[in-house]
Amino acid sequence: MKKIYASLSLCVLATSLFAVQIGQPAPDFNGTDINGKTIKLSDYKGKVIVIESYNSDCPFCHNQYGGATQALQKDLTSKGVIWLMVNSVNPKNDSHRTPEQAQKEWKDLGINATAWIDDSSGAIGHLYSMKTTPHCFVVNKDGTLVYDGAMDDHPDPFHDPKTARNYVKEAVTDLIDGKPGRGFKNQTLRLRGALLNRRSFRRWCFLQGQRQFRARPFFFGHIDLAYPVRLQ
Repeated sequence: MKKIYASLSLCVLATSLFAVQIGQPAPDFNGTDINGKTIKLSDYKGKVIVIESYNSDCPFCHNQYGGATQALQKDLTSKGVIWLMVNSVNPKNDSHRTPEQAQKEWKDLGINATAWIDDSSGAIGHLYSMKTTPHCFVVNKDGTLVYDGAMDDHPDPFHDPKTARNYVKEAVTDLIDGKPGRGFKNQTLRLRGALLNRRSFRRWCFLQGQRQFRARPFFFGHIDLAYPVRLQ
């Protein structure tokens, strides 16, 4: 266990050194969406932007996409907000979606985002130090990052997201209303995930009594990223 905690600490420290910073310009990127369209972050300057790491095979994402996130996407995009989903699953993994599979999933789930970006190279995920799915970022109209953290305040994949306190909604609403962003940070929100290997994930499942979960980490670029768990 000591080795696991030591390895985890090193991973968190290493990623934090390259993480994006609240109050600093959000790094620009180019990506291709599931319809073949080129998406460039800076093209949306002048608009509020939500960036969300996404993988529907993750139980946390699956729970969020039971209808709550789609409703939030519809509400915010109707107000001019840009919502970019970023899927960084390696093509060699079962959780990867081809453009055709992604288009079907978009339709089946009733997704209302602006775009689903195929980041199977992991370039955007590494650029933003995305650690979990979902991991959310909010960028204000001048391109400054104002939020970096969890979707909501419930660190489990079983709650009703519609009854949770949604941090993304709060941050975006503040910006729309002309208020300064609340500046939530990872250190306060505790992302529901970390860079974990298969063994440590199984150990967490055992300790939590979640034996119905199976340790099926997907691949974030070339980094082994397991299903999100809460950092204590």
